[in-house]
Amino acid sequence: MPSTRSPGSLELFRIAIEHRTLVCFVAGLIVSWIPSAQAQQQSAQQQSGQQQSGPQQPAQLQPAQLQTVEFNRDIRPILSDNCFFCHGPDANRREADLRLDRAEDAYLSSIVPGDAKASELVSRIFSEDADEKMPPPESHKTLTEAQKDLLKRWVEQGAVYQKHWAYEPPKKSAIPPGVHPIDHLVNLKLTEQDIAPTKAADRRILIRRLYFDLLGYPPSPEQVKAFVEAEAPNAYEQLVDSILNSPHYGERMAIGWLDVVRFADTIGYHSDNPRNIWPYRDYVIQSFNSNKPFDRFTIEQIAGDLLPDANQETKVASAFNRLLLSTEEGGSQPKDYEQRMLTDRVRAIGAVWLGQTTGCAQCHDHKFDPITMRDFYSLGAFFADIQEPIIGAREPGMMVMTDEQSRQWEEAQRELDRLQRELDAPHPELDAEMHRWEGDQVARLQRDETWSTVRPTKVQSVKKNINLRLDKDGNVLAKVDEKRVTRSQSDGTDTYILELPGSSEPTTGLRLDVIPEGPKGIGLAPNGNFVLSEITAEVDGKSLDIEKATATYEQPNFPAAHAVDGISDRRDNGWAVLGGEKAVQSLYLQWKSPQVAKTGNWTIKLVFGWGGEHAIAKLRIQSTSQPPPIESPNSSSVSPALAKILLTPAADRTEGQKKELVQGFKESTESLRELRTKLSEAKKRKSDLENTFPKCLVSISSPSKRTVRILPRGNWMDESGEVVQPAFPAYLPQPPAVEGGYNRLDLAKWLVSSENPLTARTVMNRLWKQLFGAGLSKVLDDLGAQGETPPNLPLLDQLACEFVERGWDMKHMVRFIVTSETYRRSSNATPVQLERDPDNRFWGRQTPFRIDAELVRDTALRISGLLVQKVGGPSVKPYQPEGYWENLNFPVRKYQPDSGNNQYRRGLYTWWQRSFVHPSMLAFDAPTREECAADRNRSNIPQQALVLLNDPSYVEAACAFAEKILRADSSGLEDRIRLAWQLTLQRDPTHSEYDALRAVINDRVKSYSERDNDAKTLITSGHRDVPEDLDRIQLAAWTHVCRILLNLHETITRP
Repeated sequence: MPSTRSPGSLELFRIAIEHRTLVCFVAGLIVSWIPSAQAQQQSAQQQSGQQQSGPQQPAQLQPAQLQTVEFNRDIRPILSDNCFFCHGPDANRREADLRLDRAEDAYLSSIVPGDAKASELVSRIFSEDADEKMPPPESHKTLTEAQKDLLKRWVEQGAVYQKHWAYEPPKKSAIPPGVHPIDHLVNLKLTEQDIAPTKAADRRILIRRLYFDLLGYPPSPEQVKAFVEAEAPNAYEQLVDSILNSPHYGERMAIGWLDVVRFADTIGYHSDNPRNIWPYRDYVIQSFNSNKPFDRFTIEQIAGDLLPDANQETKVASAFNRLLLSTEEGGSQPKDYEQRMLTDRVRAIGAVWLGQTTGCAQCHDHKFDPITMRDFYSLGAFFADIQEPIIGAREPGMMVMTDEQSRQWEEAQRELDRLQRELDAPHPELDAEMHRWEGDQVARLQRDETWSTVRPTKVQSVKKNINLRLDKDGNVLAKVDEKRVTRSQSDGTDTYILELPGSSEPTTGLRLDVIPEGPKGIGLAPNGNFVLSEITAEVDGKSLDIEKATATYEQPNFPAAHAVDGISDRRDNGWAVLGGEKAVQSLYLQWKSPQVAKTGNWTIKLVFGWGGEHAIAKLRIQSTSQPPPIESPNSSSVSPALAKILLTPAADRTEGQKKELVQGFKESTESLRELRTKLSEAKKRKSDLENTFPKCLVSISSPSKRTVRILPRGNWMDESGEVVQPAFPAYLPQPPAVEGGYNRLDLAKWLVSSENPLTARTVMNRLWKQLFGAGLSKVLDDLGAQGETPPNLPLLDQLACEFVERGWDMKHMVRFIVTSETYRRSSNATPVQLERDPDNRFWGRQTPFRIDAELVRDTALRISGLLVQKVGGPSVKPYQPEGYWENLNFPVRKYQPDSGNNQYRRGLYTWWQRSFVHPSMLAFDAPTREECAADRNRSNIPQQALVLLNDPSYVEAACAFAEKILRADSSGLEDRIRLAWQLTLQRDPTHSEYDALRAVINDRVKSYSERDNDAKTLITSGHRDVPEDLDRIQLAAWTHVCRILLNLHETITRP
């Protein structure tokens, strides 16, 4: 039977009944979220006398004027917000040579400790003279009277400075025996504020809270029932332990980590192309599940490749260093992106481990914290050893193999090695054959291969976008006409027409030499590239037949043959050479038959159809009359290097050259063809096997490090700054010196050393936020002067000390927190709490909050029964609006949703396209991960309701949920409604909720009976097969109801 709970969602259902259209229903749904929560809050407030426990006679506060003013708690925030910009750590910005962040400087000129009247600081802040007043009017900053009074009292009390709290070592508090440290420290603060805590939440709330916080989805009704009815005195602790041992614990914990380290499947900049990185996510999940100590977790990620015992796991961990944004745009400046990558990494170290906004020191000394530009670039120098392309495609990465895959690979490698040894072994029976082969090759190479430069009589471009001219040597020079060619006026395509003089000698072929010109290389494109779409030749006005085309160099997928295949209107067709080539590259054309220009006219046309000025910058035409074959040396039966050896007298050849000659023979003789075929097949088998293995970008240290210097104003073009070596921020404890200088391993160990005051605080602050909805210090990535001094600093210090002393044991810390009374308190605020602590900064109660984007998806799939709980694996692609990737170019991509089990994976595994994050994820405030995100916004917007109602993932989940209800043992309407409520919220509906839901079902059955096609459309959303044995009208009606249930505020709220 329905319970008698207060109505939590009655208004929602009334709207669903009264308004038949979905649009009207959504409007009511959105509005209902907040009133529903408020109604529950007000109900709790009315019963506040029954909700309070704890200290009944808290200590009385001292009068404000008798309290000691503390610099860190009271004064630093005022000075940081209003004064440090001009009078703080940044010497370049400092005005009037006045520095207020350090006592020794402030006492010199503006503060007389104990004497407010004699202190210039006090005089200035109370002045009404615009020329004297501080902060000055033009700063648009104003001190309140309370802030002025605090500053004055602080000076009167001696103007005692304190080192910033976050830079002092954490201190452990004395805790009475038998009392949980968290509860003791929280209750002390509550007593100071004259606030009583709420009672413990009931067991149903507790298990839902734990499941959302530590697993990321709600419990089943059976799990709730078992816990509620458990009689063991340690039932709660047993529940916590079972959750911590779940493989899905690591998935939940990984979400916040992947945010802060900016994990994504794509590179971010420009084309935002994919990269191989997902095994790193698996590493993170497994690390949390196996409870890897956080110090080891840190060391492996920053320097896993440098460890003496480095293995596949630690190398995958080092993919952390490759998570930054990168670009493949050809026109990018390497120095610019080298600086961007350095900056990205330094900011990441600050956000992930130090809780510091290090990025502010890229262009100047930090204005609020003691982070200098030298500190910034010295931190960046730790990563100067990493091998990686600054611009261009990322390498595929290291193969990541299971034990079985590793066994298969080793077996394939052994077979390959065996065949290679057999080929490399001496074959005396083939000596005579080799002697004949050598003679034939020498005779071929000694033919008269003469080429003559042909100076064109006329050169022109068809579209006039590119100007052509001849130099004194007969070379054709090309230059873009900047006045005519802009992105808005031209597509950058053109055709060169070269008129050549004839010759009385028959011509058998032609050679087009492409000559490097200027810093770009051999092409006019921003990246120095060119693509020759087509080349044609005419003699006396008639087209010439080209037998074949070969080249000294061919860009992958752009062979020479594509330049003579008659296709000139496709961008992906032609002969191309990468812009980085600095040597002359040649295209060889062989005529089908020798040609003579009877009237003396030859016409060569070069079509450049790629666009973007991908045309040749400098070229030379040469012709020959030698007999065929006319081909590139690379296309002959021997390589240029081997040809050089063959033309060297036998007596003058070195031992190395003799070995190369033997190898060249073995690679061409018919006698060893069978062995070579077996070897090729073995290579292919190994290659095919490797192609099935996952790949992951990893860190590889180079012995030659990039030079890192301090860049004035952060300007990558200004190289006048001092060169720096890896070093640690001067304002933090320093490790012992290391002979030969520090490396990434030293940085990693320093971050998790017991002397570092920041790392443990930063990590515990983020963990507290996950379990309480907000950090002990609100700004998770800034424990500096612009952050918040924790209202309960002793508590944060206690957690940090516990974390380090217990060996950086993350599961211990989770258990330590969630077994406290503070965590288990009800989230229903009392009137006194709302008045004295509206933001719950003293933790007298728990905080309900909307769950994260991934968890919203997981919850719907879990309730519906669709959730595939496989742990780990590649990223997957849920349904996404068609055309969402329309502007994702270079190349153009079409989003293809996954099918089968991959469609129902957890949100954690969703493909993360940085420039086009999945829209349902964005709607629920998931970050793009273009930067480190230590925290997420929590918005409450209409789009969220629309996602839950209309996204195919949620419609399909609602349909599966409906089928689950209809197939249940009980067929009565009352039992079905109760089951639906239990599966969604793990409680029975109230009488009013039951009545409302019954009315909705009846209304929908009637409506869909009249509109059968609408029912069919609704239940066929997604890839899932529609059950044919269920009544379509009933299934559609219950699908409609389940969409409502999945959309409830309570469904997606962690209590």
